[in-house]
Amino acid sequence: MEEFNIKESTKDNIKILSLEGFLDAHTSSTLENAFNQLFDKKFYKIIVNFKKLTYISSAGLGVFMAFIERARINGGDIKLCEMREKIFNVFDMLGFPLLFEIYDKQEEALAKFMNPKQ
Repeated sequence: MEEFNIKESTKDNIKILSLEGFLDAHTSSTLENAFNQLFDKKFYKIIVNFKKLTYISSAGLGVFMAFIERARINGGDIKLCEMREKIFNVFDMLGFPLLFEIYDKQEEALAKFMNPKQ
């Protein structure tokens, strides 16, 4: 089984989760726990950086669907960034770009949170 890790950081009250490795049925609970911990601490503005994620399964995709509404109801959002092409293609095939803002660079996602009218 491949490893999955999450590195958490904070910038201007925005949480950044940097994913690494394989996000699948065996590891998706780790991401669920990370979102639950952030929401428990009232962090609803979240950026997920995919730069080091090498694989995502439908179970991993489901985690994002499970949490996006809760973030938005609480005045936040989950923005995605720095996806490898094969990861983006999975999101794109399933219509995720209609539901999530996806950015090439983490700085662009941060800027959108800081200046939402841009």
